[in-house]
Amino acid sequence: MTDTIFQKIIDKEIATDIIYEDDFCLAFNDINPQAPVHILIIPKQSLEKIHDATASDKELLGHMLICANKIADMKNIGDGYRLVINNGEKAGQTVFHLHLHIIGGRDLKWPPG
Repeated sequence: MTDTIFQKIIDKEIATDIIYEDDFCLAFNDINPQAPVHILIIPKQSLEKIHDATASDKELLGHMLICANKIADMKNIGDGYRLVINNGEKAGQTVFHLHLHIIGGRDLKWPPG
């Protein structure tokens, strides 16, 4: 995997306002928010996109979802939020380091686009 902006955030080479961090992932506000709450969760482990995940990644992926629940509660959006993972350029992925978007703080419509 190439040295992405997310890897630089993990390595503390780029400063950001970290909302949550543990041994496996960290979370911070998206710089281009699409809702009042728009947070990214990134794993500290190298994985370019969700389609690259294997059975050996199931604990990490489950951990990211549990972290999303914790963060949603911290941000008082536990009653309504969306989780989004873009896979590949055609899906809108711009940073090729797996990341989970937590989007909430307003009514969300369907379909999203």
